[in-house]
Amino acid sequence: MKVPVTIYTEMTPNPSTMKFVANKSLLATGDSAEFTSKSEAKGFSPLAEELFSLPFVNGVFIASNFITVTKTDNLSWDFITMELREFIREWIFEGKEILIAMPSKNPTVDDKSDAPKKVYAASEYDDAISDLLDEYVRPAVASDGGAIDFRGYENGIVTVVLRGPCSGCPSSTATLKGGIEALLKEHLPNVTEVVAENG
Repeated sequence: MKVPVTIYTEMTPNPSTMKFVANKSLLATGDSAEFTSKSEAKGFSPLAEELFSLPFVNGVFIASNFITVTKTDNLSWDFITMELREFIREWIFEGKEILIAMPSKNPTVDDKSDAPKKVYAASEYDDAISDLLDEYVRPAVASDGGAIDFRGYENGIVTVVLRGPCSGCPSSTATLKGGIEALLKEHLPNVTEVVAENG
């Protein structure tokens, strides 16, 4: 017997992004996948690939129990929310594949920029920073439909990657400086700044 699937929507701080929350688990807790084009989704997420067939879909972010869709600016959410919600609900209800392979979280050299991503040496603060992000920051960022990854600590500077709608959100800088940086400075006096690396 198939279990009924319900999907409810939540606005996010990013006006171009809507969060579609399911009453069942889609990915293992802590896992997430982000796609910005149909070609990126190919071979990884049949659901994201199908969503990109809709002319107004600009981005898809999948996490434990929600899918965040970023739309183009030429249409209002009023016209497309019901269609998207029903499409996602039906897909999950039918038991179709959501994610068949996890895309690499660390972009390769040929991805987006020619410069390889900086490699951080392990520091004595890494565990404490990760614990604080897990306990206080990750749930808040997830409630806005995104994810945060800790990249490294060096000379007082903590580098994180904001993913999903948070990476392009107008309020992400305020979140980064006002929220995350203040929290880490309060708990770890050695932290002087928090910066975001492009995912």
